[in-house]
Parts: sequence; structure tokens; C-alpha cells
Amino acid sequence: MLRPEKEAFVSRIREELVNSSIVVAVSRAPGITVEEITKLRKDMHKAEANLKILKNTLARIAIKDSALDSIGEFLEGSTGLAYSSNPVGLAKALSKFAKDTEKLTVLGGVMDGKAIGADTVDALASLPSVDELRAKIVGLLTAAASKIVRTIKEPSARIARVIAAKS
Repeated sequence: MLRPEKEAFVSRIREELVNSSIVVAVSRAPGITVEEITKLRKDMHKAEANLKILKNTLARIAIKDSALDSIGEFLEGSTGLAYSSNPVGLAKALSKFAKDTEKLTVLGGVMDGKAIGADTVDALASLPSVDELRAKIVGLLTAAASKIVRTIKEPSARIARVIAAKS
């Protein structure tokens, strides 16, 4: 790759990383196959996340002088950067893959400008998705409304039963 191409590539990667709400550094095990990486990329795409495997020097240049500077300490050996605007989706995809294959390790990252560790990524992975939370809220609101309706309706239903029993 020629220097102008590298500069354009690094600026595009920097823009993508800076515009993401979470960026996570991951370490790949030597035995990971192309099929496994492809599966991870597909899972991450479903979760609206991306994974870039790039040279550590290019990654360091891309994150230099930004809120992502703390990721630089993880860029040793065979690493990649996962990023997304959906922190929970990214964390779930990475955690599931790491548990299934044991060939990927979450090192740490940055979320909304603050450094996070691997334990924070695992905690994010255990959170319910946005759709699950919406369903729970709708269920709670529906249950409360039906209880109110039942409470309001019950006295008149009792009176109707008493009148029906007397006649």
C-alpha cells in the first residue's frame, strides 16, 4: 500500500472509531481459522458492530490524540479493534464468540470516552437488549392498566351478582 493510500485508510478508520460509542481491543489466538473470523464478523454485523484487524502501527496512528488513546496499551501482538454505536450488541457478540471458541480474548477498550476493562464488556454482555427492555416496559404498563380496570369494574360486578341472586 502506498503512503497516500495508507493515509486515506487511517483517516477513514479514525473517523469510524471516533464516531463509535464503544471501541474494544481483542486479542486473537494463533489457531483461529478464517471461517471462525468470518462467523464472528457476521455475528457482529447482525449486532450492528464491526471488527477491523489491522497493523498495530496503523491502529496507533488512527487513535493518536483522541479519546481512544488508552487503547494503545493493548495493541501488542495479534490484535483487532471492534467498534459500534451499540455497546450491548457488540459486547454480546464478542462474549458469545469468546466463550464458544476460546480463541479470542477481550483486552479492554473505551466507551463514551472512558476506559473500560474486559469485566465491563462482560457486564455489558449480560444486559438485556433494547428490544427486550422495551417488551418488559410494555408488559409492566399493560399489567398495571389491566389491574386498574379490574379494580374499577369489580364493585359494579358484585352489585350485579347480588341483584341477579335476589331475583
